This record gives sequence, structure tokens and C-alpha cells, in this order.
Amino acid sequence: MKYNKFEFPKDFLWGGAVAANQLEGAYDEGGKGLCIADINEFKGDLPPEKRSNKELSTKEVEDLLNKKDGNFPKRLGIDFYHTYKEDIALLAGMKIKSFRTSINWARIFPNGDDELPNEEGLKFYDDLFDELLKYGIEPLITLSHYEMPLNIALKYNGWYNRKTIDMFEKYCQVVFERYKNKVKYWILVNQINLITYESFNHLGIPSDRVDNLLEAKYQGIHNELVACGRAMKIGRDINPEFRIGVMTYYGNAFPEQGSSEDMLAAIQYGQLQYYYTDVEVRGYIPSYMYRFYEDNQLNIEITQQDIEDLKNTVDFVTFSYYYTSNISASSQDTIPNKHIKNANEWGWGMDPVGLRVALNEYYDRYQLPIMITENGMGFYETLDEDGHIHDDYRVEFLREHILQIKEAIHDGVDVIGYYPWGPIDLVSCSSSEMEKRYGFIYVDYDNNHKGTGKRSIKDSYYWYKKVIETNGENLG
Repeated sequence: MKYNKFEFPKDFLWGGAVAANQLEGAYDEGGKGLCIADINEFKGDLPPEKRSNKELSTKEVEDLLNKKDGNFPKRLGIDFYHTYKEDIALLAGMKIKSFRTSINWARIFPNGDDELPNEEGLKFYDDLFDELLKYGIEPLITLSHYEMPLNIALKYNGWYNRKTIDMFEKYCQVVFERYKNKVKYWILVNQINLITYESFNHLGIPSDRVDNLLEAKYQGIHNELVACGRAMKIGRDINPEFRIGVMTYYGNAFPEQGSSEDMLAAIQYGQLQYYYTDVEVRGYIPSYMYRFYEDNQLNIEITQQDIEDLKNTVDFVTFSYYYTSNISASSQDTIPNKHIKNANEWGWGMDPVGLRVALNEYYDRYQLPIMITENGMGFYETLDEDGHIHDDYRVEFLREHILQIKEAIHDGVDVIGYYPWGPIDLVSCSSSEMEKRYGFIYVDYDNNHKGTGKRSIKDSYYWYKKVIETNGENLG
């Protein structure tokens, strides 16, 4: 009789995940153009849970561009553009096997529609990848992580315009060719299913330029999926050894009550999350989406060539996991799962068993290798008198989630990598604040970019190092 192993695979990718727009800084250096994240303003006058950007109109974008006294933390990040060698050395000291970051699209094509790529931007990533490889750290690279050149949004209406497919295709051709011998693992689009919480950040569609924003979003998503299909073919033609994955935000909701109505609501909500992976794994648009388009009177342009392009499918599935939600048939709105515990200042709670559920759901559905490419919780933290941070709460959070990954492996799920979000403190994606800290490494900047930028090791750094060295056997 065969038994599933209750241990992590020997070649398991213990990693950490970041995004270029949240830590590089140097927003106006090296020939880089403005990207969408560069207009994410920190709104310190709002409570933490209400600081996210959603939809933006053309006027709102222009107002942000012209704002002289605004606070735009992602323009400065943690200055990783200049400190990456020192920071990678710190990460290597933790023994991580892999590092997920992104290429800032606007460093390569500053306006998106440029005839030629920016050589200085390409050279920066050459140097960055070389530094990772020097320490034996496997790069996992995202190509679109809220870093669309802002010009594409303002001139072309972002992903709503099919011309963006061609621009993304050209961008992929350039970077795949440039880094074909340095990068094996690729994610084309970060959290591709986030079209509500990160609407403009993701799709770049000014809300005032379309008659039906919901329809425009789903047309934009369709165009983006077509672009991904084309990019996968390009990548494999350049290097058949590439491994290309699809990434979503795990947003599936559990039924609030035990009724059939709530169960149906959860299934239908889940289908709208699975849509993206269903397309990129199976190679066609699922039938339930046509019902969704019909019920919502959405007219989505789908060509015969699109159908062919979508047949190019991924090698692995990956998702971010933070917390779970409930949904009821009566409201159709998701609410935080009442079973989660230890909620932080942003209302996020801890539900590690939900990660085991997610892993089983995805593996049952797709039977492909899975990576968890984001998992973590932000906390307010300050150094103590001795310059230390004793973050046992972070250790507890990660330990409980790693235990559930191990349980999922015992269930038979093929999990190949785990990437806690933000191994080094960086600017928050949703709320654009520096003081929402995720890292094993503390960075001395506040929400107004005041501070020395000094890096300090937290207790969790040594804990995660021990986890990696024992391949998940010693969780301390």
C-alpha cells in the first residue's frame, strides 16, 4: 500500500516574495517611466482598513500626478534599487532557496509603446539576477505586478484596449530572450483575479472612459488572458525549459450558513475566482462564464484567434493566501470568516486550516504542482531599546500555516514552494504604508520615508533559517 509522505520534498523551494514597485524605489532613475503604482498615495488620514486604491477616473489620476505635497511611498520604497546587493546577502544568510520579485514593466518600456526597450533597465535586472544566482537563489519572476506603464492607462485605457496585448507580448519577448539563461520560473500576472480591490492598479482602466465598468473589466481580463496565452508560446519557443505559472489571490468564500442557497452562492463566487486558472490550466473559457456574461448583460469580444491563443496552458498553479471569508445568498457580499483568530489592525485574521483547504481545492481541480507565493500578516513594529524586534506573533502565524502545508502534502497535494510575503519590510500594496510590516528584516523607514533605512534582524529571521535548514522538520 502506498502512503503519502508527511514531509517536505527534498527540493522544496523555501522562499520569500516581494514586488518591484514596493521596494525598489528610484522611480525616476535609470530611464524608468512612471508606472501605475507610482501614483498610489498614502492616505494617513483614513483608518488602516480604508486606505486602498480601487477605481480611479482620468481626473483623479491627473490630480495625483500634479499633486506636489502628496506622499507616494512606492516611489521611494526601501531603496532596493541601490541596496539590493546588501539585501540579497541578508536573505542568503537566511538560507532561502528562491526569491520572488517582479520586473517593473516601466523600467523596460517606460511608456509601454516605446519602439526599443530601455537598456539601463534591462541591465539592472541582469545584475539583480546575477546576484541571486551567485548565492544559489532561484529567481521566480513576475512580469506584471501593478507596474503597467502609466502611459498605457492614460493613452490606451489599459487592458481594455487590445493594443495592450501587443505591447505586453513585445515586453515578454524582450525579457524572455534577455534572461533565458538566468530565470526558469515565471509568473505572468500577479493575482490576476483581483479586479475589485486592486482595480486600477491591475487593469489600468480609467473609470470615466467606459460606459459599463464591469463589462470593461471583464473585457480587460479577457484581453490579458489572451496576452498570457501568447506569452506562454513565446517563452517556450525561446526556452523549452521555462516553467510558467498562473497566480491568483485565494478569495474563495465559505458558505455563511449550512443552507443550499449559501452553498450555491459560495460555488458561484468561487467560479469567478477559478475562472482565471480554469482558462490558463485547461485552455478554454469555462461554460459558467458565458452564463455570468449573459446574466449581467456583458458583451465580451472574443475572436477565433483568441480561442486559439488561450490553448497555451501553464506548468504550475500558484496563489496568495492571507485569510478566508464567508458569503450568504442574501447579501452576495463576502465577510471575514467568523472562525478566524488574532485579527490585526487591518482586520485580517489567522485561518491556517483555510490554507490546507485551498491547496486541496486547487490540486483536486488541476492536478498540477502548486506554489504558495504570498502568505503573511502585517504588524506595527518598533525596535526595542536594544535594537531588536521579538516577533513571536509572526513566528506563530507562519508556523501554523507551514504545518497545514505539510498536512496538505500528506493529503497528496504536490506543493513545490512556499514564499512568505515580504521577507524584508517594504511598502504595503493595498494601503501604501511602510509601517505595516511583514518582514524577517526590519527597515528603518516610517510612512513618511523618515528614518535611516538601516536593516535590522528580527527573531523570526533566525526561526525561518532553522525551518529551511531542516526542510520544515524543526518548526520550533
